Amino acid sequence: MLDSCKLKSTCSLPLIYNKKINTSGTSNADVPLADPGMYQLDITLRRGQSLAARDRGGTSDPYVKFKIGGKEVFRSKIIYKNLNPVWEEKACILIDHLREPLYVKVFDYDFGLQDDFMGSAFLDLTQLELNRSMDVTLTLKDPHYPDHDLGVILLSVVLTPKEGEHRDVTMLMRKSWKRSSKFQTQSLRLSDVHRKSHLWRGIVSITLIEGRDLKAMDSNGLSDPYVKFRLGHQKYKSKIMPKTLNPQWREQFDFHLYEERGGIIDITAWDKDAGKRDDFIGRCQVDLSALSREQTHKLELQLEEGEGHLVLLVTLTASATVSISDLSVNSLEDQKEREEILKRYSPLRIFHNLKDVGFLQVKVIRAEGLMAADVTGKSDPFCVVELNNDRLLTHTVYKNLNPDWNKVFTFNIKDIHSVLEVTVYDEDRDRSADFLGKVAIPLLSIQNGEQKAYVLKNKQLTGPTKGVIYLEIDVIFNAVKASLRTLIPKEQKYIEEENRLSKQLLLRNFIRTKRCVMVLVNAAYYVNSCFDWDSPPRSLAAFVLFLFVVWNFELYMIPLVLLLLLTWNYFLIISGKDNRQRDTVVEDMLEDEEEEDDKDDKDSEKKGFINKIYAIQEVCISVQNILDEVASFGERIKNTFNWTVPFLSWLAIVALCMFTVILYFIPLRYIVLVWGINKFTKKLRCPYAIDNNELLDFLSRVPSDIQVVQYQELKPDPSHSPCKRKKNNLG
Repeated sequence: MLDSCKLKSTCSLPLIYNKKINTSGTSNADVPLADPGMYQLDITLRRGQSLAARDRGGTSDPYVKFKIGGKEVFRSKIIYKNLNPVWEEKACILIDHLREPLYVKVFDYDFGLQDDFMGSAFLDLTQLELNRSMDVTLTLKDPHYPDHDLGVILLSVVLTPKEGEHRDVTMLMRKSWKRSSKFQTQSLRLSDVHRKSHLWRGIVSITLIEGRDLKAMDSNGLSDPYVKFRLGHQKYKSKIMPKTLNPQWREQFDFHLYEERGGIIDITAWDKDAGKRDDFIGRCQVDLSALSREQTHKLELQLEEGEGHLVLLVTLTASATVSISDLSVNSLEDQKEREEILKRYSPLRIFHNLKDVGFLQVKVIRAEGLMAADVTGKSDPFCVVELNNDRLLTHTVYKNLNPDWNKVFTFNIKDIHSVLEVTVYDEDRDRSADFLGKVAIPLLSIQNGEQKAYVLKNKQLTGPTKGVIYLEIDVIFNAVKASLRTLIPKEQKYIEEENRLSKQLLLRNFIRTKRCVMVLVNAAYYVNSCFDWDSPPRSLAAFVLFLFVVWNFELYMIPLVLLLLLTWNYFLIISGKDNRQRDTVVEDMLEDEEEEDDKDDKDSEKKGFINKIYAIQEVCISVQNILDEVASFGERIKNTFNWTVPFLSWLAIVALCMFTVILYFIPLRYIVLVWGINKFTKKLRCPYAIDNNELLDFLSRVPSDIQVVQYQELKPDPSHSPCKRKKNNLG
């Protein structure tokens, strides 16, 4: 058994290690500092002892941050209400040199508020022995109060020289929830997270029903409440309900459950205040370990530090499989497993688990000709694969512009209208990862089993950047389930960049809205010209058509006309007269829009003039978003009839045929009667049902013109092809 050395800080040097270390091996204190990228530090965060109490109940919710060179490289999970927490978390950190010490900071987590500082310490890396496991005891100190006893943190560390060739380490990415919208990467062996290939254990579905008797925060005796949810690093925010103390939200959110024993969901209620900081209404928690699985629990939670209750429905379900494996482990190449998957999504299993729509397998093979992000003319690329809220990462290939990953990712599809996003980053150990390129691929546009070279695009997905990525994608899904899921609300993403005020984006949305409005204005002018007899033949034809339609009009003719319009456009497309030409104005606007580069933490903390007029900024963002919604609504209607997504257009044809038949054979009063009875009794039959509009849910799946441009594939360079590469290799 290896001897262990304990490193302790002293009161006289509260943040620096005492360098008297008993070494039976070789210390690197006298070893010349190695070249950048030559060390790997494996850390096991064991536990804390006698930590400082920061909450009113005499406890704390501690978590630990590791920093090197002022940059955060690891953040632990939160241990709730415990002054002697046990983490047993592992981190793998790549170090350029040993001059920078490891800075360990401990915080008390306060959801919705600023976390409380609980102490810090430094670990001098030059005093560690190479290739030897060492136990380290860190005495926490506060520089402002050096005499206070803040407890200790226990670690196990191993420092090893890094091999020249890359290590196959799978990485999990955590989003930085700061306003700068940057993300950080945390290097972990997959086996350290779960011994199996699954990255989470289950799904937690939360339905926020209502609030009761909330605290009045405004001068009018009311509030504008909304609710925030947090499970680990996953976040959701409900919509704002204006001027009420008894809000009715009816919203649903899904979280991934990573821990075997469950977890704690933090819930806080807030009052929205434009122009100043939102008011805190109260908080509560849900302990998932106390809830049984595969069962819906109705919870009425009393808000602490405030007034009122929140009513929730919480359901824990078994995990939908999301996994990573090597290219040699391929689900669909195993004939038996492929048959099981095909059987699982066969037409005969329509009503079995409606949320499980399909299966997606993504082979990330390699990339070529990537952008050089380092001063050496190379990059350290890794690849992120995202499907809605599911995101997985490959290992990093160091110092290479033509990386081979050869990884297989599998996902369960909950919405066939989802878009697969594949992004390539350059790992940078000194700061957040650098963007190298991205592609967005709608699932319905995928051709199964085809190895394809995708030209990487910029962050806006509007133009090419350097490099191509080779993917092979397979999609298996149940068409009936997919159609039914089209008529319910889309899944919300919990990892999204916050809306920001952009002059280019505001102008773009204004022009898009203006184009949609001008279509209606031009149609009105055209109709008015028929009344004015500007063109006698046209006016005469319009007059005859008016008499014929009014005399013979029946309600079923409305969906019939829409059906004929869809059919007419379909025949235009198959005959080669494609009327789906995109307006170049949209593409030009997208190309002209500049992307703001991510800033360092220090830059993000600087407050510019626009932050001083926060209320005006928020109004401008609201106008910007409203213009986008109005323009997108018009474009989605147009793209439905233009057959932009054939699956949706066929679905619209089926629905219009049904409506035509129903309106033809069934009197209108019976239809209205059924509709009214359903509306009046819905709350009695399903008191916690989430209100939705099927037509709007359908249109939300149709891409807007902006999205159509973003999803377009760019033609790759003929030199980038599998055959060409093989010939070059043979040569």
